[in-house]
Amino acid sequence: MADEVILLDFWPSPFGTRARIALAEKGVKYEYKEENLRDKSPLLLKMNPIHKKIPVLVHNGKPICESLIMVEYIDEVWNDKSPLLPTNPYHQKSQAKFWADYIDKKIYDSGRKIWTNKGEDQENAKKEFIECLKVLEGELGDKQYFGGEKLGYLDVVLVPFYSWFYAYETCGKFSIEEECPKIVAWVKKCLEIKSVHESLPDSQKVYEFVLQLKKVFGIE
Repeated sequence: MADEVILLDFWPSPFGTRARIALAEKGVKYEYKEENLRDKSPLLLKMNPIHKKIPVLVHNGKPICESLIMVEYIDEVWNDKSPLLPTNPYHQKSQAKFWADYIDKKIYDSGRKIWTNKGEDQENAKKEFIECLKVLEGELGDKQYFGGEKLGYLDVVLVPFYSWFYAYETCGKFSIEEECPKIVAWVKKCLEIKSVHESLPDSQKVYEFVLQLKKVFGIE
């Protein structure tokens, strides 16, 4: 019997995009269900009753929540394809998880502060965001991907935020490529991979979504 796989998601979500890329990389067929976050479906509330958030991966009726856990789960369950996480448990795998945690704690929050603030607060947010990317450039080093010579776990974790770069740049009036050229070169390398470029939301659409949010929140 074939696996039943459902992804509960919201199209601009970088966290949901992680799952989309991982599933595509593994060649997993799944049903995509777009959620209305203002009117959450009974299925979402049932599958993630604690946080009531997307994304949620439902595998044969059982939910997996939190995007980092989901990518790791996808990697372990559909293990007939090349692994996303390093196989060395002591050093490489633990380091990959450390940096994934760094991305979750730093990139999303500092990026959000860019479009939700103005003036000095926005300038501080831009500085924090650029500093985070520069730290990640240091971790990338001379490798093609964070995973080495091929797309890996950390690449899947970080590259979805590229869809939000245009919104950050336009709202904050700065250039990420000027500040962090190595990160943008890495993104372009990732975009050559089918699972990435077919999974990422359009940057212009994300920017339009951000403008809608700014109106909703009364941010001028």
